[in-house]
Amino acid sequence: MVLRQLLQKKYLQHFGIKHYILNNTPNGVNINENCGSTHLDVLKKYVVENNCNLGIAYDGDGDRCLAVDNKGNEIDGDKLLAIISNYMKEKGTLKNDTLVATVMSNLGLGKYAEKNKIHFEQTKVGDRYVLEKMLEKGYNLGGEQSGHIIMLDYNPTGDGILTSLMLVKILLEKNVSSSKLCDIIQIYPQVLINAKVNSDKKYDYEKDEEIKLEIEKLEKEFSGNGRVLIRPSGTEPLVRVMIEGQDKEYIKTKAESLAKLIEKKLN
Repeated sequence: MVLRQLLQKKYLQHFGIKHYILNNTPNGVNINENCGSTHLDVLKKYVVENNCNLGIAYDGDGDRCLAVDNKGNEIDGDKLLAIISNYMKEKGTLKNDTLVATVMSNLGLGKYAEKNKIHFEQTKVGDRYVLEKMLEKGYNLGGEQSGHIIMLDYNPTGDGILTSLMLVKILLEKNVSSSKLCDIIQIYPQVLINAKVNSDKKYDYEKDEEIKLEIEKLEKEFSGNGRVLIRPSGTEPLVRVMIEGQDKEYIKTKAESLAKLIEKKLN
């Protein structure tokens, strides 16, 4: 943690950026306590109240990075991937004009890629699968919504310092506000509901005709402007129901209804 703080301070000073560092008093047990990439509220408030251009938040071991724009809005991993891939495509450095992300990435990332003629490949959840796909196909940019961003031209793993450096570089070169950078992607509301099921049956949702019919019905209704993703937990007796769409209250109702159906059928 101390090394990360020193690196952070060094690169900000190198760019001549006025900066403030928060939550930099570790005591050995307060890692991520109301701070970092898992708790952005303090950073959001500080950025807005102090008229900052950007806020950057790392996780405890520094392999993830999220940010906050000048209006106090979160810049998650999907937005970071859009911003960085757009910049790399403009510079001609995005290999095969391709971006890799997981199935949990927001629908908006896929639509951004389509609109900007970027090939979009998705993998199972986990940065290891993103890296495997990148190495297999020779791609150089991929990541997760959580802020794991892999830039293979520099590093074969997620690196929060590297991600924030790239974000600052783009911000300085384009000379626009951080909120303006995010205009290239529309993030769709996303709702995740856990259905508690019999652990022996959590993979049976694919075999149940009533569940399959309900999923197909929802996907047909969304017609490309929404998405249903069903994913059994690898460690718990749960089936995760994730729905994206334009109306958050509506998709919340649909996700809850589908989760109840799954619980009824798989217990």
